[in-house]
Amino acid sequence: MFWENRVIRSDLESTFGISTPQASVDLRNYREIVPGNLESTARGYKPAHRFKPRFLIPSADRLLLQLRAALSGVIPKSDLWFRDVPPVEVAPDIARSVSPECLRQLLMAMRERVALDIRYHALTGARRRAIAPHALAYDGHRWHIRAWCCDKEDFRDFVLSRIDEIGDPIAAQFDPAHDIEWATKVMLRLRPHCGLSPEQSKAIQLDYGMVGGRLDIEMRASLAFYFIRRMNLDLAASSALTPERLQIELENLDAVLAQIQDAKERTKVLVASLKNRDGDQQL
Repeated sequence: MFWENRVIRSDLESTFGISTPQASVDLRNYREIVPGNLESTARGYKPAHRFKPRFLIPSADRLLLQLRAALSGVIPKSDLWFRDVPPVEVAPDIARSVSPECLRQLLMAMRERVALDIRYHALTGARRRAIAPHALAYDGHRWHIRAWCCDKEDFRDFVLSRIDEIGDPIAAQFDPAHDIEWATKVMLRLRPHCGLSPEQSKAIQLDYGMVGGRLDIEMRASLAFYFIRRMNLDLAASSALTPERLQIELENLDAVLAQIQDAKERTKVLVASLKNRDGDQQL
C-alpha cells in the first residue's frame, strides 16, 4: 500500500502465496486493526487521506538497496515491493572475487581460534604468511580479514581477494582483545568543504543528511584509515581536486589520525609486555 499506492487481493495472493479467501480475510482483518487507513475502489483499496503504515517502517534506503541487489542478481526481483520494476540502471562495480573455499576456511579458523598458512599477494610481491583471523571488515570497496600476523607479531588487515592458497591449520597464541586498533572507536566529524559557496554547502548538507552543518560518524580505528582514503579526506584542495570535487572535509582529521596511531602503539606495547611476561615465566 505504501509503495504501490493500492492493494488488491491478487497482490496478496501472488506476493505471499495465499488463496483468494485468505487474502480476503487478511484485508478484512487489516481494516479492523487500522480502521480508516484504506479506501475502497472499484478493484481493491487505496490509501486513505490519513493513511499511516501500521506494519511497515518505510525506508527508502532499504528499498533502493534491495533494488540494486536485484539488478546485480544478488536477490530475486520477486523480493522487491514493486509490481513492476521502474526503469533503472546501476553503474557496475568492479568485482573483487573471493573464493568461497577461502572464506569458508577463514571462518573456520575464526571459530576455532587457529592460524592458517596462506599465500598472500601484496603489492610488494607474493609470500606465505601465518595469520590467525578474528574478524571480517568491509572498507567500502574490499573485504578484509582482520588477523594476528604470526610472522610480524602484530594485528593487520589482509584483503580477501589477494589470498589464493590456504594450507593446514596451525596452533597460535593470540587474543583478539589485544587488537586495540580494532577495539577503539573514533568519531569522525564531517562538514561541507570550507571552499564551497553557501548554496553548494546546503546541497552537500542535504546529500549527507547533516544536522547543523555537521555529520558525526563513529567507526573502528582500524577502518577509519580506509574511510579517510576512500573519501579523500586526507587531501587538500588543488587544481585537480577542487572543493566541488572533494565536497566534504574532516573537521578533526589530525585528532583522528593521532587516535589511530595511538591505538597502534598501544597494541605494540601490550604485545611486547605479554611476550616478555611469557618469556619470564618460561625462565
